[in-house]
Amino acid sequence: MTPSELDRNIVRYGELKPCKTAFIDAHTPGSNRKENFTIIGGGVSESPDQHVHICDTPGFNIGAAGQPPHCRNSLHMHSTAEVFFVLKGTWRFFWGRHGTAGEVTLQEGDIFNIPTGIFRGFENMGTDYGMIMAFLGGDDAGGGVIWAPQVIEDARDHGLVLGQNGTLYDTKAGQSLPDGIAPMPVLNAAELQVIPEPSGADVVPYCVARYWDLMALSDHQPAKVIGPDAALRDRPGFKVDFISCGSISDSPYTADQPEVLMPMRGHWHLECAAGARVLNPGDTCLLPPGMARSLKPAMTGEASLYRVRSTTDPAGASMARDTKSAA
Repeated sequence: MTPSELDRNIVRYGELKPCKTAFIDAHTPGSNRKENFTIIGGGVSESPDQHVHICDTPGFNIGAAGQPPHCRNSLHMHSTAEVFFVLKGTWRFFWGRHGTAGEVTLQEGDIFNIPTGIFRGFENMGTDYGMIMAFLGGDDAGGGVIWAPQVIEDARDHGLVLGQNGTLYDTKAGQSLPDGIAPMPVLNAAELQVIPEPSGADVVPYCVARYWDLMALSDHQPAKVIGPDAALRDRPGFKVDFISCGSISDSPYTADQPEVLMPMRGHWHLECAAGARVLNPGDTCLLPPGMARSLKPAMTGEASLYRVRSTTDPAGASMARDTKSAA
């Protein structure tokens, strides 16, 4: 890796390019002010206007959602893994056919491994613009989004139609479905009936890790957050570790798989053969396997980051796991 390649593999928070028309609810009141960011991989955007910062994928995708206060992301479902951590703000996550089966409120640094195969949505409950970062399983995360029927119907009432080709068409702007492309069908009653509706008690203890608990767990070594032997036991196609200033030395190390570094707090000094860089909160850095690198806080004080590495596990392709069995 050359210095210029290293720079291309670092996406700075301040340089993120949003898309405001990424999804079917882009015109729906209450959801029409959100911004979608695709950082690594194609993500799940339904708009050709979505900017992709790093096209190569390490076995998973990285994205983000930015929303002003009380802006909501509508109910949808994934067949692949979806994990969020809160970078800025206070967020309420809710799930179920109508978003009433369960909910949890997350603060900055908290992480949520949402079960696959259930409807989910989220809302910025803070008083300022908020940002959540997302990990999506698999190299191709674009084909696994299913919207709740009411979301498709509300969108149509506000001029947006999703085609079966996965592309949005704005009828208010004079667009129409191409010949041979039908609208995306809504799930019927029989299909909806088999979708799980887990309660908060079924999900939260097994799928949520709190920031300050992870800080305590990472006092002497990186805390295992998501993985078969981690705090949140799962095999979504990637594993997640949490690193604080007390859990890592500045000695060089290597990784056998691609590695993504995502600072949560503080500034981190990264050094490798391609050069030295400082990573800041909200930055995303993709490093290739086999290259020696060292990592340490760039200054005193609170410092933390999430580290994501690909695995050979399937990309969370099954329906919602039995969350109780993960305990």
